[in-house]
Amino acid sequence: MTDGPIIERIEFIAFEINIENMSSDPAGFGVSYTPGKTGTHLRFGVRIYTDTGVMGEYVPGRSRVRPIMAAAEALASRLVGKPALARTQHYNTMRRLTKHIGEVGIGAIDIALWDLAGKQYGASVSQILGGYRKRLPAYASTLGGDEEANGLSSPEAYADFAEQCYEMGYRAYKMHGWHEGNVARETALLETVAKRVGDKMKIMYDASNHLATLADAIEIGRVCDACGLYWYEDPYGDGGISIRGHQSLKSFVKTPVLITEHIRNLETTVDMLVAGATDFARADPDYDGGITACYKLANAAEGLGIDTEVHSCGPAMRQLMAACRNSNFYEVNLVHPQMSNAWSLPYYENGYHDQLDCIEPDGTVGVPSLPGMGVEYDWDAIEASSVETRVVK
Repeated sequence: MTDGPIIERIEFIAFEINIENMSSDPAGFGVSYTPGKTGTHLRFGVRIYTDTGVMGEYVPGRSRVRPIMAAAEALASRLVGKPALARTQHYNTMRRLTKHIGEVGIGAIDIALWDLAGKQYGASVSQILGGYRKRLPAYASTLGGDEEANGLSSPEAYADFAEQCYEMGYRAYKMHGWHEGNVARETALLETVAKRVGDKMKIMYDASNHLATLADAIEIGRVCDACGLYWYEDPYGDGGISIRGHQSLKSFVKTPVLITEHIRNLETTVDMLVAGATDFARADPDYDGGITACYKLANAAEGLGIDTEVHSCGPAMRQLMAACRNSNFYEVNLVHPQMSNAWSLPYYENGYHDQLDCIEPDGTVGVPSLPGMGVEYDWDAIEASSVETRVVK
């Protein structure tokens, strides 16, 4: 018996995409709706080559390329010459290497290794993990608020967009409010949207840690209670990481709380679940150690009787959620009534995308069924827009 394909080299390619009516900060940490402006965003892709010709590939949909790609490249040198199918071994090796600096570089490599395994075995990743379902209920997750006349500049604009999403088939809608964290403005947002669509859609609210204090978070939490929200996410300025703070918040608020989006490892997230600081786990394959770590988290949460909500959109997120019983909604983010989704790459082939209209009339998205992550990339187009290629061998 052999170890299967051996990793020969790992390639990282950084490339640019342009998005109309968008601006972004220079570091690539965020986007905003800006009519008439074309924003340039940096992305990167990973290709893992083996001695047998089977290749693993993955292109994260989001930015923050410079720190993540550099971290992944540093880890890649420890995988060259090793068996490509030893995913758990590689995951643990990479965790040991990152114990002082954080684990964000693991995700893209781990996902590419799962893609490689799926191609080796001729099955999608969700099938390898157990294949719980083939369609995923989806929710529209808005971009943050803006001040543009035809944008998400008022509670009424958010409510109008919610109704648009409902007509498209969405039965759940999540609001990201304004960055200022103004309690009165956020309260008006919640109350207006709930009054308009609360009788026909599940409504979620993500404060994105913009509320300044625990007291503000409690005040908004009570509004969530009155509006019957499905969950209340990342409430206040602790960064979404304080066990004690969220225990206190939950003692005053009845709406289920969702945090752990900003926790980068399995053990700390499980500690928060056990401590009762959150009512849901949050899993992000790009940031949280890939498919390997996120599937471990979903199983750990299931053992505690807790659901795991998958963060953001993309093929890795669909494959992960399709293998999990204890997950409720696929997040189509960050969508806007006047701007395309910046997190949906333009270089997928075979019709895959995560734009607002990716859902079917029944409010679900499909799970790609091709081997691996289930998608193919237009590498010619990616290479044509590349700004840097780095090879580890």
